[in-house]
Amino acid sequence: MDEFARIRHWTHGRQSADMQRRQGVVLGIGDDAAVVEPPADETEPLQWVLAVDTMVETVHFADATMSEEDVGYKALAANVSDIAAMGGVPRHALVSVSVPPSYGADRMRRLYDGLYACADRYGVAVIGGDTTSSPQHLVIAVTVIGTVAAGRALRRSGAQPGDAVFVTGPVGLSAAGLHWLLARQNDPLAQPPPEAAALVRAHRRPAPSVRAGQLLAARGTCRSLNDVSDGLASEAWEIAEASGVRLVLREALLPRSGSLAAYASRAGVDPLEWMLYGGEDYVLVGTLAADDAEAAKAAFAAEGLPFYVIGETEAGDPGVELVVRSERRGAEERRVPLAKRGYNHFGG
Repeated sequence: MDEFARIRHWTHGRQSADMQRRQGVVLGIGDDAAVVEPPADETEPLQWVLAVDTMVETVHFADATMSEEDVGYKALAANVSDIAAMGGVPRHALVSVSVPPSYGADRMRRLYDGLYACADRYGVAVIGGDTTSSPQHLVIAVTVIGTVAAGRALRRSGAQPGDAVFVTGPVGLSAAGLHWLLARQNDPLAQPPPEAAALVRAHRRPAPSVRAGQLLAARGTCRSLNDVSDGLASEAWEIAEASGVRLVLREALLPRSGSLAAYASRAGVDPLEWMLYGGEDYVLVGTLAADDAEAAKAAFAAEGLPFYVIGETEAGDPGVELVVRSERRGAEERRVPLAKRGYNHFGG
């Protein structure tokens, strides 16, 4: 199968012409470049939001922990999450793959099965990309283009002293799921126990908070936003440094998944380590005006979405602190600085 036959095998007939038209696609896969225009059903001025992310075999995934379908799904989901973190609507995707000899056409088709499953879930039109060979490992790079109402894009840099700090879902699940997978990597047929099944699913098939980002952008009170890709502590640090404020997180307010707590107890791991430093949860962390926190929580609840206030911001040198939960009634609260760490490709 030559390059073009492979591309047709992976992509042909995946999305209807009507679906692509609704996303403003004038010309999709099959030419030198794609042509798009703002979706016809949008009546207010829009701005384009663009994000790119790359996944490399042995760095981001391995056969022992993820299927080909999972890799394709997650490669797109990571970019969809970046659009969500800006308050945007994901529209189009460009997919580039560098394929080693160990990945035949059918194995790559399974990867595209997962990628298109994610695209269909979030209404993303796949409109082009590139294919090259790789000497040893698979590399997949995805660019997602989205839209946001003009002037409404949410940034990391807008937090103000006195804001409420929030997250749009529990954290630490993906890292715990990876822990279980790595512990069983020599037993590919092993099935996770009930308390680990949701954690494994969170690692393999993350659910970006797209609707949450749109709700926050529409409110007008969200001052900063970031997605939790490299760990809650790391993303909080990014907001603190970009905004010039201090974020104070409260351990007692951090949402704890029952599955995470049960598995951490069984594994002998402090769940806080995964919650603060694990990453790849793709929920959103941000700040908003404190006097809108309860109303925002009610608006999220009305759509069946989680929303947790987990702390506040204050003036001071940029940084992140954790108010440690005390087991003794009446004990004074104790603050500890959180290390500026999470997943970092270069160890810095």
